[in-house]
Amino acid sequence: MSQQQPHRVIISGGGTGGHVFPAIAIADALRELEPNIDILFVGAKGKIEMEKVPKAGYPIKGLWISGFQRKLSLRNLMFPFKLVHSLFRAALIVRRFRPQVAVGVGGFASGPTLEVASRMSIPTLLQEQNSYAGITNKLLAKKAHKICVAYDRMERFFPADKLVLTGNPIREEIQNLRATREEGLKHFGLDANKQTIVLTGGSLGARSLNEAMAASASLLEQHPEVQVLWQAGKLYIDTFKESACAQLPNVQIVAFIDRMDLAYAMSEVMISRAGASTISELSAAGKTAILVPSPNVAEDHQTKNAMALVQKDAAVLIKDKEASAQMIRAALELIAEPTRREVLEQNIRQLARKDAAKHIAHEVLGLIR
Repeated sequence: MSQQQPHRVIISGGGTGGHVFPAIAIADALRELEPNIDILFVGAKGKIEMEKVPKAGYPIKGLWISGFQRKLSLRNLMFPFKLVHSLFRAALIVRRFRPQVAVGVGGFASGPTLEVASRMSIPTLLQEQNSYAGITNKLLAKKAHKICVAYDRMERFFPADKLVLTGNPIREEIQNLRATREEGLKHFGLDANKQTIVLTGGSLGARSLNEAMAASASLLEQHPEVQVLWQAGKLYIDTFKESACAQLPNVQIVAFIDRMDLAYAMSEVMISRAGASTISELSAAGKTAILVPSPNVAEDHQTKNAMALVQKDAAVLIKDKEASAQMIRAALELIAEPTRREVLEQNIRQLARKDAAKHIAHEVLGLIR
């Protein structure tokens, strides 16, 4: 597309990989449609986006902002000051960059950024990943021009005339998974003769999943034919790397999995939380999945996400409180039943929504035009 000045888009949000990687996928899709487009990310200082976005090749500005704690906390006393500071900083960023559209993907930074963009009469687009809308997006919805969602019946939370059902954007290398099992095993230094379980609690880690893994040392010791890649997360790696389980020869513990496409490609069974972004990736990759929903999310929406798959026989659900007793045992049972895995993988593939990032990118460009 020929033009004198490239279009300018701000993408804001983050806090977790489940927000950051979809945001990067949207940016990549925009760049594919319009190679000269000028994209600026706005994130929260100290959060994962400040590392991952520059690695993906995009500039990012940071806001001094964090979430409001649901329980009583001294940190909440700082929230009003951080909010005012972030609104002022976001206004400076938006005024200098002069975007034609602002995109919010949820997370701490998207609130101030899209609020000031709306006040400056800049069109805004929200991307809501979950079946239960986040508080930031619900607050921003009244002023938004478009709201891209991954689930039906989202008019419970948003104006129906603004909704566009797109699915959740995922990384290109996972959406069109070309990596092979052999490449994955070689990258992570694992044994090609063993069946592989991959456990991930997200970029920060999940305490109960780590505790369940640590409690399974004797069980895994009895199954040397199976190996586990254990992503403990940067918050927990130091706590669990000296555990008896982490010392087993068939267990490799890491803080972060840098190539999730290779992890998906080499795994026989994936164990994870049930965030919307993770479920979208599992569906696209067509993997046997054990989902352990986090109990620490609004309206228990991860359980709702997981049940949408369980009802279609597309995944196995283990309750968080039962993870220590059942999680690894269930994974070993699936390893031993290839026919059962084949059914689960066929069913989860049917739920994949392809090209969500490109669909959202078209909506963004449509707001410019």
